[in-house]
Amino acid sequence: MENLQICKYGDEVLQLRAKEITNIDEKIVKLAEAMRKAMYAANGIGLAAPQIGRSIRLAVIDISFGENPDEFMVLINPRINESAGIEPGNEGCLSVPGVTLPINRKANLQLQAIDLQGDEFIREFEGLKARVVQHELDHLNGTLILDRISSLKRQFVKKEIKRLQKNGQW
Repeated sequence: MENLQICKYGDEVLQLRAKEITNIDEKIVKLAEAMRKAMYAANGIGLAAPQIGRSIRLAVIDISFGENPDEFMVLINPRINESAGIEPGNEGCLSVPGVTLPINRKANLQLQAIDLQGDEFIREFEGLKARVVQHELDHLNGTLILDRISSLKRQFVKKEIKRLQKNGQW
């Protein structure tokens, strides 16, 4: 599979609700592997299919940056069944490079998803892993971290992005 390009803020695909995956075929398996490589190459800990221009409900996560193979997860059609608590924290996003924002997330959650073998699973997450899961699900729902901040702060960040674009740094 070709090298994947990460879509940036302003790309329409990042604003769409991604479509459910109905068939886990070889294309999906290869796409998940290409997404894993693209995530590691960009020094990310999560990547959703809309971020590489594919509006489907697929995400990859690895908070170990590839150090622990057991940490790598593929999530197909994920959804949160339950969540509790609030945990503030700073987040960056591969689609909004160079920007880190304070975002409140649920501290604990129960996730239901399908793996690459087509098996449904339910897992509990907390802390950083819960945060990353919620961040990637936001992408699948057409939401960016910029959508989770006040309009005043969003205007400031958009001005900064325009400045970076004008200087060729975006």
